[in-house]
Amino acid sequence: MIHDFSIENLDTVAKTLGATIKRVGSMVRLEVLSSSTSSKLAVEFYFNITVDDQSVNVVSVYANNTFFQLHNCNGFIQSDILNQVTFFGRSNDTISGLIIDKDANCNFYANVSNKLLQCDFTTLPTELMMCSLALSLTDSDTFDLEGFNFDE
Repeated sequence: MIHDFSIENLDTVAKTLGATIKRVGSMVRLEVLSSSTSSKLAVEFYFNITVDDQSVNVVSVYANNTFFQLHNCNGFIQSDILNQVTFFGRSNDTISGLIIDKDANCNFYANVSNKLLQCDFTTLPTELMMCSLALSLTDSDTFDLEGFNFDE
């Protein structure tokens, strides 16, 4: 299920990632520590930053030798089965996504065409398969997961 990106939904994110929440003013920070490796990362959430009279949500990820920042985040999908959360932002006909998992791994895809999310990823060049597959769950037209369970 696609969740709205809001401060009220961050407890769901923290639970899926096994992370602790720290609130510092209007910023919320999650610290994700892998139980199987020494990997760790910090994720900071900034809500409703005003730029040129527009409200912007930002997700920042700090990892060893790496920094990612997703602007205009408007939703996320959490998966307890995959132990990961996908944050995404849409702009016109593209999407950018930041995927964080419980083992403190992070993947980032930027400016991916929405058309790639709706096609058969096996027909794509290998360089494009991963982004199509990874971000396809953010396309509510492709998947209707409401009420889905593995017992059926």
